[in-house]
Amino acid sequence: MHFSREGGGQPLLLVHGLGSEGRSWSPVLPGLRAHRDVITPDLPGFGRTPPLPGEVTISAIADRLEVFIDEHGLHEADLVGSSLGGRLVLELARRGHDGAVVALDPGGFWTPGQVKVFKTSMFVSMKLVRLLQPALPTLLGNRVGRTALLAQLSAKPWALPEDLVLAELRRFATAPGFDATLRALVGGPPQQGMPGGTAEKPITIGWGRHDRLTPPSQAKTALERFPDAGIHWFAGCGHFPHWDAPSETIRLILEKTG
Repeated sequence: MHFSREGGGQPLLLVHGLGSEGRSWSPVLPGLRAHRDVITPDLPGFGRTPPLPGEVTISAIADRLEVFIDEHGLHEADLVGSSLGGRLVLELARRGHDGAVVALDPGGFWTPGQVKVFKTSMFVSMKLVRLLQPALPTLLGNRVGRTALLAQLSAKPWALPEDLVLAELRRFATAPGFDATLRALVGGPPQQGMPGGTAEKPITIGWGRHDRLTPPSQAKTALERFPDAGIHWFAGCGHFPHWDAPSETIRLILEKTG
């Protein structure tokens, strides 16, 4: 797995979401690396990491993350994940990882009806993004275009930096692991939980109040499956709090880990 590492102090491993790569954490990296040794890997099939051999499953991706943690001596690193990455860090907490965990708008807690909507929405959105690649710079160059293309991901897409969202939509369209990982996310089993009183390190779940991709109602299910977890609500955020509220996200991570 390709990764970047910068800063100093207690290790902090950031796990990105579906279609992204380690660089998608750029809005919060300066604030985190000032205090922590920040590791940002590219998951299999994204960024500069090749896809997994064989069948892609959420469990197999989590296995690969565990290998990465073992290879780099990160057994006590704190973990932060966004979306798919949020699900993965909760899975590692369930497996007994020896570090604090912060999961931002994690997937895997939808109802059967919600997962159907998510699946249809994502496949349609990705087809559109791939068709629009040549026109993306023009569309994202104005507030109306950014709002139309990113309403699922952000509560205030018009305010996001153009270079950030253009790079992200380019990654979505070109990542070789996107389709297989999406099928694993929507076609596999839901995220398992862990019994109350068994978490040895803090678990925090953050959720955007205006998340349109994994609706806030799913937080109730997540907390039922991880009863030892605390919840933090991002009042003015969509699916990516580290985009919509980077300062608040940095504060939450530093307060709940280390």
